[in-house]
Amino acid sequence: MDEVDEVRSVLPPSSTPSILSTALPLLGALLAIVLWGISFVATKAALAEMSPLTLIFTRFAIGSFVLLLMVSARGMNPWPARDSLGPLLAMGFIGVFVHQMLQAWGLTMTSAINTGWLVGLTPIWSAVLAALFLHERFTPMKLTGLMIAFIGATIVMTRGEIKATTLSLPSTRGDLLILASTFNWAIYTILGHRTIRRLGPSRATTGSVLLGTLMLTPGFVAQRGWEEVASASSQTLGAVLFLGVACSALGYLLWYAALERVEATRVASLLYLEPLVTLGAAMWLLGEPFRPATAVGGLLVLAGVVLVQRVAPRRAEVPPAPLAVE
Repeated sequence: MDEVDEVRSVLPPSSTPSILSTALPLLGALLAIVLWGISFVATKAALAEMSPLTLIFTRFAIGSFVLLLMVSARGMNPWPARDSLGPLLAMGFIGVFVHQMLQAWGLTMTSAINTGWLVGLTPIWSAVLAALFLHERFTPMKLTGLMIAFIGATIVMTRGEIKATTLSLPSTRGDLLILASTFNWAIYTILGHRTIRRLGPSRATTGSVLLGTLMLTPGFVAQRGWEEVASASSQTLGAVLFLGVACSALGYLLWYAALERVEATRVASLLYLEPLVTLGAAMWLLGEPFRPATAVGGLLVLAGVVLVQRVAPRRAEVPPAPLAVE
């Protein structure tokens, strides 16, 4: 069963385009965005009782198990072929091991709201890398968008108070780790395109997540992470289960299923809602305060991203990736 058949097996068959055949996949992609937007809130909450390494390992161990079940249930071989092992190892290291450690450590020092806004910078880094390595022209409009986005990111990180003392705050160091994770994810996105196209999204995601989880195993064992899991509250365990099942597995299935049925640009436009979901969820579930300066900076980030992506060349062969391995 190839990847197109895999996705079509999830959705109702349709011989002709219709409102329903477009609306259902878009609703699925929207649900994925909601899950991923809440993921930063769930991670922040779980970090109150778990170390970053224990949280990440437990979450992705659950996610790997669910993804393996999903792929096997569709009659696909979940184990990577030998010629795919190298690329999947690189994807697992960059997209799971490094990326999640950066985000988790960052969230121990900064807010979920700041994280939600800053991850919006990921497409900016992708455009910069495309200009450097794919020789795409950086037009004046792209440069304007780049400047606006980074002005917004500076406002988010400094809360509108740009001074030396602000830059030394723990929250600012956390923001810088989140910022580093957005650049890291842009690298992962470019690195993983060819492998995702060759293996299909589900097999590539399953393989990279499984291998990334194996890389986390020695650290989990060394610090006896199971003791943290055993002593965690039911709320924390619920947050970890949500991250593993809903964010690391179900979200990706819904996202790539939508990409098979709806134009990539329409699906990608939903990504702009992710920071807004995080904002609402963090205020409601964590009681994080609403800071007007942070909101202004975040909206500037999104405005800059819109300018960059509006003039970016469209590549049918490059599907838009989520903003993070949520």
